[in-house]
Amino acid sequence: MPAVTEAARDPAERVQELRRQIRHHDRLYYELDAPEIPDADYDALVRELRALEDEYPDLRTPDSPTQRVGGAPSPAFAPVMHRVPMMSLDNAFDEAELQAWGARLQRRLTELGDGQRVHFVCELKIDGVAISLRYEHGELVQAATRGDGRVGEDVTANARVVRDIPDRLEGAPPVLEVRGEIYMPISVFERINKAQVEAGQRTYANPRNTAAGSLRQKDPSVTATRELSFWSYQLGEVQGGPAFATHHETLAWLRDLGFPVNPEITVLDDLPAVYEFCQRWEANRHSLPYEIDGVVVKVDELNVRDQLGSTSKAPRWAIAYKFPPEERTTLLKDIMVSIGRTGRATPFAVLEPVFVGGSTVGLATLHNEDQVREKDVRPGDIVIVRKAGEVIPEVVGPVLADRPKGLRRWTFPKRCPVCGTELVRLYGEADRRCPNEQCPARVAGAIEHFASRGAMDIEGLGEQRVRLFQQLGMVHDVADVYHLDYERLRSLEGFGDVSVANLRNAIEASKSRPLANLLVGLNIRHLGPAGAEALARHFGHLDRLLDASVEEIASVEGIGPVIAESVHEWFTNPANRRIVEKLRAAGVNFEGPRVEQAPQTLAGMSVVVTGTLANYSRERAEEVIKAHGGKAPGSVSTKTTALVVGEGPGAAKLTKARELGVPILDEAGFEHLLATGELP
Repeated sequence: MPAVTEAARDPAERVQELRRQIRHHDRLYYELDAPEIPDADYDALVRELRALEDEYPDLRTPDSPTQRVGGAPSPAFAPVMHRVPMMSLDNAFDEAELQAWGARLQRRLTELGDGQRVHFVCELKIDGVAISLRYEHGELVQAATRGDGRVGEDVTANARVVRDIPDRLEGAPPVLEVRGEIYMPISVFERINKAQVEAGQRTYANPRNTAAGSLRQKDPSVTATRELSFWSYQLGEVQGGPAFATHHETLAWLRDLGFPVNPEITVLDDLPAVYEFCQRWEANRHSLPYEIDGVVVKVDELNVRDQLGSTSKAPRWAIAYKFPPEERTTLLKDIMVSIGRTGRATPFAVLEPVFVGGSTVGLATLHNEDQVREKDVRPGDIVIVRKAGEVIPEVVGPVLADRPKGLRRWTFPKRCPVCGTELVRLYGEADRRCPNEQCPARVAGAIEHFASRGAMDIEGLGEQRVRLFQQLGMVHDVADVYHLDYERLRSLEGFGDVSVANLRNAIEASKSRPLANLLVGLNIRHLGPAGAEALARHFGHLDRLLDASVEEIASVEGIGPVIAESVHEWFTNPANRRIVEKLRAAGVNFEGPRVEQAPQTLAGMSVVVTGTLANYSRERAEEVIKAHGGKAPGSVSTKTTALVVGEGPGAAKLTKARELGVPILDEAGFEHLLATGELP
């Protein structure tokens, strides 16, 4: 966010400025579904305002954003008065704040003289739009957004086209109000954005805002095309319904009535277990087919809830544990360009460091020239930065309201920033490239790639050492790795006898890597691990591939004409031939794998492996599948015959298999499939 001005440092003036900003962002978020800043930055504004009001109580006013829920309902929809207010939730951002909430609960219960032990219901905090559904005599009569908590918007016609929301209920009481969250599945969001790109339209920012905009369409038929979904999680007004003792009983009842209830909801005994639940889902949040941004923790016992009551805006018996933000705003200090091992020129952002996605980020990708132009980010902008899990941080776009006047548009450089060669962009490609194969950046990138785990796996030969050896003139191509002067290395600072011996042993060990690894390491454009393995199996020796024609290479299953042309071109280049001969002289393995003679029981089948099997490594399991005529892709799809699951499987693959109805096998089932070609 922009720096605080001198004038705003006065508490009263800062409070007024914060309220102005929050109201501005409330209107963008709740009424227009077009927020300028991420949720985390909005939360920071509210937390700062609340802290100032706590420190200076005289500055607190009844109309302050800290004293109300949500935003004003849009005048585009008829207003709906909530008979039971739809309150907001207080937030906890770490274990200490979660424990502080628990201490407040216990203290208040002690004051009330209630020594009852409480349990907690943990619900995934779905990133969507809160909705209230009112049924009378089993018929849906009204659907309303939360609005400001007291008055929401009538979106009944649009809610009726959400498939998960029942129109009629069997066995419902005379009046039943169900609260929940309307959301957009990630797969639907990606499909909509793909269609936007194909139509030349701007893409949508995230599933939450797209869901909100879809729900507020004037034409329900448009809403129907957005394939929204719904989870129920709370009761509102109920007349004539059964009596319940706990919250989890109400959820079971809602499920029996036909409402979708999230399967991950869990009842736990104490806050340490709650925190463990929160941490587990923080680590696995991207394994789900929908977006979550935290965990909602609720007291399970309903009579205890009644005793605890609420503040003016939030119940005391619930709290939202928020995950680290995946989007934040920060200053874009500069845009620079890096040159990769294939010559690709990639623009990247130099940022004022910001904590996002669980780590401090100072650099972020901008992908390519077209992305920079489309996003129109400029050095000096306040930009939104996104980092989801282990994904590389990226700049989402600028906060245009904060753009300084006269900021100049950034233009892509015409020449390589490393060697000065003119950059080229071939027809139909999104990237500019440095065509100079001797560009120091390209050479260093190629050697780093050669030593990487997916190629020759030379431990201890990372980016810093490669750059050092290059600066000292010790390496000029990948084959020079096998001709290092180890005596000279011992004279360098930081290279003792042990570290030199470890590096030498790692380099020696790499000479026996499979031929497929060597082909990957040679940095041939378009050739990936699957293609390299197919070539190694087909030709059996590098020399036979060296002399193969484009047609012979293209005849290999899994190798198309683009890859075939690229491989043939690489091996006919005299400089690359010299590298091959240097590798031969060093004793690097050129032999391919021996083709196993196995019955082709898996012909035409696609079998995916996840987790650790007792009798097979992952690589060995995939080899066996291929030896039996099958395919072993890395992801589950509609073409998958079966998913083989060992210990510690990937949650995303399991979820996808269940969604698609793909058979799931244990190790015994896998061996039965290998032996018979039939699913057990």
